[in-house]
Amino acid sequence: MSGLLMPKADDATMSRRSDIVTALRTIVPGEGVVDATNAMRVFESDALTAYRQLPLVVVLPQTVAQVSRVLKYCHENNVKVVPRGSGTSLSGGALPLEDAVLLVMSRFNQILEIDYPNRVAVVQPGVTNLGITKAVEHEGFYYAPDPSSQIACSIGGNVAENSGGVHCLKYGLTANNVLGLEMVLITGEVVRLGGKHLDSEGYDLLGLMTGSEGLLGVVTEVTVRILQKPATARALMVGFPTSEQAGKCVADIIAGGVIPGGMEMMDRPAIHAAEDFVHAGYPLDVEALLIIELDGPVVEVDHLIGMVEAIANKNGASTCVISQSEEERMAFWAGRKAAFPAVGRISPDYLCMDGTIPRKELPKVLAGMRELSEKYGLRVANVFHAGDGNLHPLILYDANIPEELHKAEDFGADILRLCVKVGGVLTGEHGVGVEKRELMPEMFNEIDLNQQIRVKCAFDDKHLLNPGKVFPQLHRCAELGRMHVHRGQVPFPEIPRF
Repeated sequence: MSGLLMPKADDATMSRRSDIVTALRTIVPGEGVVDATNAMRVFESDALTAYRQLPLVVVLPQTVAQVSRVLKYCHENNVKVVPRGSGTSLSGGALPLEDAVLLVMSRFNQILEIDYPNRVAVVQPGVTNLGITKAVEHEGFYYAPDPSSQIACSIGGNVAENSGGVHCLKYGLTANNVLGLEMVLITGEVVRLGGKHLDSEGYDLLGLMTGSEGLLGVVTEVTVRILQKPATARALMVGFPTSEQAGKCVADIIAGGVIPGGMEMMDRPAIHAAEDFVHAGYPLDVEALLIIELDGPVVEVDHLIGMVEAIANKNGASTCVISQSEEERMAFWAGRKAAFPAVGRISPDYLCMDGTIPRKELPKVLAGMRELSEKYGLRVANVFHAGDGNLHPLILYDANIPEELHKAEDFGADILRLCVKVGGVLTGEHGVGVEKRELMPEMFNEIDLNQQIRVKCAFDDKHLLNPGKVFPQLHRCAELGRMHVHRGQVPFPEIPRF
């Protein structure tokens, strides 16, 4: 697994593998437990395929009761658990551990309820993102967050990573579209957070769970907000001679009070790769391309198109095409949605990074990435959720060439350091996982990280859920407290000390 450091496998757990597998088979019978080496290889990585590791055993439960019993057994027997959805995570969040049960939620794939009057859908976590929209579109509704992997990624994984997509600028990330969760704690306890109502009383535990990367609990049901499809939607495809001009146009559009339904940006390498793959009609003589979608009532959209076109021209746009039909609008987006696989056709391997910056810093960061590309001798193709400053640099490398993966990792780390330096953050929607784990101190000091670990301890005091992810150094829960010892007697002496 390259130079990636993961928690040392527990010898006691490894020696009990046969007993653990037998116990899990009694909880999840039939084909719900996979322990053969070759059969487990399909689960050895998520979409961050640079890192691979076989799990101890794979378990595919079908009921909440089974999830509860599996987690309770693991808690009582000190066995680690790594939750997994569809495995599309780009940060290594679902990377297995050799001494951990890989809990795969793909069999939880049913839409349980669609409540149009309350504008919600209740689904199991294995339902795909696009599956929600497909289930409600005949009534004129849709689910707004739309990651590029929406055809495959699961809604449970979206909750774990707080996924976004091209329309999150106007309609928000997963956190803004999830109203309720059912989840199972590592102890096996089943709890509910939120529901169909707008806001819950008390602490915002729903917000805490969204983006928690499988460290706090396992989601078994999700209540999401569904929206009515807007009256009309049209897109502009605008090319620029430089990326800096495109970045300035993005900032000026937002500053002008226009909030597009989506605003995406691609640089020359990404434009050419996408056009060769999809033939969407992208201009090939530009350095940067903006796709700007405006939606709402027809008269409003027509007015906004005029405003955006004027702003683009003011920033030196060299081409501007406005969609005249739904088919043309979808063609504009087809290339953007296919950008990641398209880049895979021009390079043996690539790392897809994810950082977020203030929009006004886009020109500076683009220039910085060009300098880093020259420094490391590796190409980079850029695809951005430009409207909210969420960058997705694709670092191209060849894993068959010694040291290229390490160079790509160092290149990516420097990009993320640059994001933090200009006032941004390490991730927008992919999560920290293992990819950005060692960079957490770039953004958080020791006090910040310890406070976050205390939250982890409140849910999972033994650190059995997805260990080795997010935190560069995981402290035992007892180490974080200020323990008062009076006359040699510690409080709560029955609790094991480390």
